[in-house]
Amino acid sequence: MTNEVKESFTSDAPPAPAALAAKVRTLAPSMTRSMQRVAEAVAGDPAGCAALTVTGLAELTGTSEATVVRTARLLGYPGYRDLRLALAGLAAQQQSGRAPAVTADIAVDDPVADVVAKLAYDEQQTLADTAAGLDTVQLGAAVAALATARRVDIYGVGASGLVAQDLAQKLLRIGLIAHAHSDPHLAVTNAVQLRSGDVAIAITHSGSTGDVIEPLRVAFDHGATTVAITGRPDGPVTQYADHVLTTSTARESELRPAAMSSRTSQLLVVDCLFTCVTQRTYETAAPALAASYEALAHRHSPRTR
Repeated sequence: MTNEVKESFTSDAPPAPAALAAKVRTLAPSMTRSMQRVAEAVAGDPAGCAALTVTGLAELTGTSEATVVRTARLLGYPGYRDLRLALAGLAAQQQSGRAPAVTADIAVDDPVADVVAKLAYDEQQTLADTAAGLDTVQLGAAVAALATARRVDIYGVGASGLVAQDLAQKLLRIGLIAHAHSDPHLAVTNAVQLRSGDVAIAITHSGSTGDVIEPLRVAFDHGATTVAITGRPDGPVTQYADHVLTTSTARESELRPAAMSSRTSQLLVVDCLFTCVTQRTYETAAPALAASYEALAHRHSPRTR
């Protein structure tokens, strides 16, 4: 996909102050180390950084003015002035009485109650970050393609494969022809059959899973509309995606693999896709849902002896 096409589906508005921290967490792993220092500084002390000039922030982080400006633009702001305004807004929100953040680090000797509380907090933060960073223009374009698709193929492996299955099952229940593929060979051989009017969706947290990128590339080359659901908006998968839906990138820990948090954010995006497609195709989706409920109703009724 060309940069010109990508830009036409990208919102021009800079991120709201509340979305700044989420944007930093999502993009930091793909930044250079100097840009990471700038991003971590503004997310860690928005009030302090909002008071600094571009030169002052460069000196604070041991970087250059050019690096500060590049970081601001990567985070979605036209320039450093716009980033400073967002930092001031974020600082005001934080000073309005919000409770301090809870650490999600889980220790080996944590009691069960603490594990539950920390996981619940981290799940909530992951969902909030994903919602804050989700580009609704890209989402709307993906929904429009799905609503009129002749066929939908969804690619994912590992934890992302479970999310692919979830989306396929949801779309089937509203009458769309959808298939989830976790076998890379079957994914490619099916992608060859796609054409204009079909949709292919790749789900990969890293954005660099070869078994997911290859079938998406084949689908792209055959004219299908392609969508990437990924935690790395600059990852290799996006070069074959007409529409990119970014998920939150949560911090991995020894007792909580990245697959857990990535799955949470991916499921939110999947639910957004499904719900919006159902809205758009309600006249056909509602009867299809009712029929699927009726077909399964007897399996949920108490059995009589």
